[in-house]
Amino acid sequence: MKINLIFKSLMLSVAFCLFASFGAFAQVKITIQQALDSALTNNLQIKQAKLNEETSKETLKQSKLDMYPTFNVNSGQNMGWGRNQTLSGLFQNTQNYNLNIGANTSVDVFNGYAKVNQVKQNKILLDADKTNVEKVKNDLTLQVITAYLQILYNKDFLNAASEQREVAKQQVEQQQKMLDVGTKTLADLSQSKAQLATSELAYTNALNTLLISYLNLSQLMELPSNIKYEVEMPNFSVMSLATPSLSANEIFNQSLALFPDIKIAKLRTQASERGIKLANSFLYPRVSLSASYGTSFFYSYNSFIPNATFQDQLTNNISKGVGLNVNIPIFNGLQAKTNLKKAKINLLQAKNQQQLAENNLNKIINQAVADLKAAESRFLSTKNAFDAQKDAFYVTQQRYDVGLVNMLEYTNAQTNKNKAEIDFIQAKYDFIFKEKVIDYYLGKPIIF
Repeated sequence: MKINLIFKSLMLSVAFCLFASFGAFAQVKITIQQALDSALTNNLQIKQAKLNEETSKETLKQSKLDMYPTFNVNSGQNMGWGRNQTLSGLFQNTQNYNLNIGANTSVDVFNGYAKVNQVKQNKILLDADKTNVEKVKNDLTLQVITAYLQILYNKDFLNAASEQREVAKQQVEQQQKMLDVGTKTLADLSQSKAQLATSELAYTNALNTLLISYLNLSQLMELPSNIKYEVEMPNFSVMSLATPSLSANEIFNQSLALFPDIKIAKLRTQASERGIKLANSFLYPRVSLSASYGTSFFYSYNSFIPNATFQDQLTNNISKGVGLNVNIPIFNGLQAKTNLKKAKINLLQAKNQQQLAENNLNKIINQAVADLKAAESRFLSTKNAFDAQKDAFYVTQQRYDVGLVNMLEYTNAQTNKNKAEIDFIQAKYDFIFKEKVIDYYLGKPIIF
C-alpha cells in the first residue's frame, strides 16, 4: 500500500488512532503537515483550552437566561395527629391534613443594568477563551515545527557522521595495506585508528541525539514512545535567501491585529472595563415586581365543624398577590464600593498586561528580524566555507595517496571539512526556522 494512500484513509479517523496503527507498518513516513495535524488533534493543552471555551459558553448562556422573569410552582402537604384543643375548650384526639398549592413569579424592573453588563462581560470573556485556543494552537505549531526541523538536522548530522566514519574506516584499511608493503609506519596506522574511534563516538552521539529528537516530536503529537516512524524531508530546493521586505516595525503593526497573545490581552482589558460598569451597577437601587397565586385544602378528622369538599376548598381558598419591591443599598459593609475599587484595579492590571504583551511582542519581532538576517548571512558563508573545504580535502586526499602530504596534514584537512559540513547543516536549518518564525508572527500558515 502506498504511503500517501495510507495517510489519506487514516486522517479520516482520530489522529491518535491514526498513529496507533503505525505498528502494522514497517516504517511509515509522515510529513510536517501530518505531524501538525496529529499534534493539534491530540494535544491535551488544546483540549483543555477548548473545555474552558465550552465552560465560558455555558456561563454566557446562563447570564442571558438570568434576564428572564423567574417562575416557580410550589406545593406542600402536612399531616398531624394527637390531642388538640377544640373550639369548645376540650381536648380530644384529632387528625389534621392540609395541602397548599401555589405559583409565583418575579422580574427585575431595574437593577443598575447589572445583568446587561454581566452578559456583555461574559461575551468578551468567551471571545478571550476562543482566542486562547488559537494561541495554544499557534504555540504548539511553532513547537512542532521546531521539533520536526530538529529531527531533519539530526538526520543530516547523523549522515555526515556516518560518512566521516566510513572515510575513517577506509583510511584504516588503506593504512594497513600501506604498512604491509612498508610505505607507512605503525604510527600512521595508530593515528588512523584513533581517528576512526573518534568518528565512531561522534556517530553514536549523533544517533542518540536523533532518537531523542524523535521522542520529543512524539510527545508533542501525544504518541506512545514505542511507535516508530520516519519524517519526510520537505522541499527545500527553492529557498528565498532573502530577508523579509517588511521592516520590523511593519511586521509588529500587522502582528498587533493578528497575534492571539495581543488579542487576548485586549479582550481582557475590555472585560475589565465592563467589570467596572458591572460593579457600579450594585450602587443603584434594585426594583423588582412579583406576583403570586395559590390555594389550599384543609381536612380535620373528628372535627365538630363539617369539612368542605376538596373542590370547594380549592375554589374558595384562592389567594392572589402582586408586589413591588425596592432594595436601596445604604450600608452593607461598603462591599459594593470595595468591589468597584477592585474592578478599577483589575482594569489597571489588564492594561498593564496588555502593554507588557505588546512590548514583549515588539522586542521578539525585532530580535526575530535581526536573527533572520544573521542566519541568512551565516548560511551563505558556511555554504561557501563547506564548498571550499570539500575542494581542499579532495586535493589533500589525492596528494596523500601519492605520499606528498603526511598523516597529520590529511587528518587536519578531514577535520576541517567535517567541521565545515556540520556548521553548514546547522546554518541551513537555522535559516529555514528563522524564516518560518517571521511567517508565524505575520499570521501566515507555516508551510514548506
